[in-house]
Amino acid sequence: MAGADGKGPVGPLTGVKVLDLTSYLAGPYGCTLLADLGAEVIKIEAPAGDMIRHFPSTIPNESRVFLGTNRNKLGVVLDLKKAEAREALDRMVADADVIAHNFRPSVPDRLGIGYERLKGINPRLIYVSLTGFGQTGPMADNAGFDQVLQTMTGICTFQGRAGEPQVVLGSIVDYYTSSLLAYGVSAALYHRERTGEGQFVGLSLLRTALAMQAGRFVWTEGEGPEAARDLRSGGLTGIHPTKDGHIYISAHSPHFWEALCELIGMPDLARHPRYDTMRKRAEHAAEILPRMRELLMARTADEWEVVFGQRVPCSKAHPIEDMFDHPQVLDQKLVATMEHPAVGSYRGFGKPVEFSATPGPDQFGAPGMGQHTDAVLARYGYSEDEIARMRAAGAII
Repeated sequence: MAGADGKGPVGPLTGVKVLDLTSYLAGPYGCTLLADLGAEVIKIEAPAGDMIRHFPSTIPNESRVFLGTNRNKLGVVLDLKKAEAREALDRMVADADVIAHNFRPSVPDRLGIGYERLKGINPRLIYVSLTGFGQTGPMADNAGFDQVLQTMTGICTFQGRAGEPQVVLGSIVDYYTSSLLAYGVSAALYHRERTGEGQFVGLSLLRTALAMQAGRFVWTEGEGPEAARDLRSGGLTGIHPTKDGHIYISAHSPHFWEALCELIGMPDLARHPRYDTMRKRAEHAAEILPRMRELLMARTADEWEVVFGQRVPCSKAHPIEDMFDHPQVLDQKLVATMEHPAVGSYRGFGKPVEFSATPGPDQFGAPGMGQHTDAVLARYGYSEDEIARMRAAGAII
């Protein structure tokens, strides 16, 4: 278990043990965020493996997204349809602080891993259930995925043009759910620290998709369905073409707007009463935008970044590959080099939060299928012969 020995600086959650039964993206990355904080996370997969391992990838032998979202975990394979595997999981549960799964509500009890049963084994357990639509209601047992919830909750309607809904790429609902999982578990652990009580923690993609739209999920009394909920400013703040490349400009605040007008060559608009508020500029964007875009064509995106400096928030549109060697990214130590048994060395994301007193151990690579099964089972009292019998019975890999 090289790289997974727990040595090195402690993190805020060092000593916390997490059993990660989740698959795909939202649950696994939520558990990875706990691992980033120093928790020991044991990823428990079915014999078929986490389905995200099978996603298309140009990396031989592994999925790029699996590597990126499952760092800092030990890998174990258990077939929970086998009694021997369920008994092994029970041993782990007795010693765990957290267990997380993303089965539909009707599944856990069938597998023998329902909350009430596991709570009986370990009353201090934080039990995390992540579903698509929640524990109850007419859609509770529907399969939920990021893009399904984007489409259902209006995200795609806001993203696309009128009459042409469009998915926001990047699995934004999944990733925000991951953050909420880590947030919920941390809060539950804090509660347990004070009271000794474990508890059930419920999350859903539906809950997340609406939570992340809190700024427009507001309907006051008397408003009709035509109420404006678009937070954009008529296109002035956004991505614009230049002589070479594209640049994003944010000019909401008065001083940023005035600096933009000065630096691109339309100083007459800087304090014009027709455009002196964000709302006015949005209303009259059709008058401003053509002139603004014409002026931006005078320089390249790189040149505009230099011109704007710290006076106008902006960025050239980069491919993600540029981030591996971007000086700001490197200064912040956001790239880590890790090892994988099949892929070898790879670079990936570092740590999402910086702690001065509890920085946590160095990152290590996502596990191969069943990479740590034997070592983890041995820790829970299984002999080599018992492990061999379990493998012969198909209970483990």
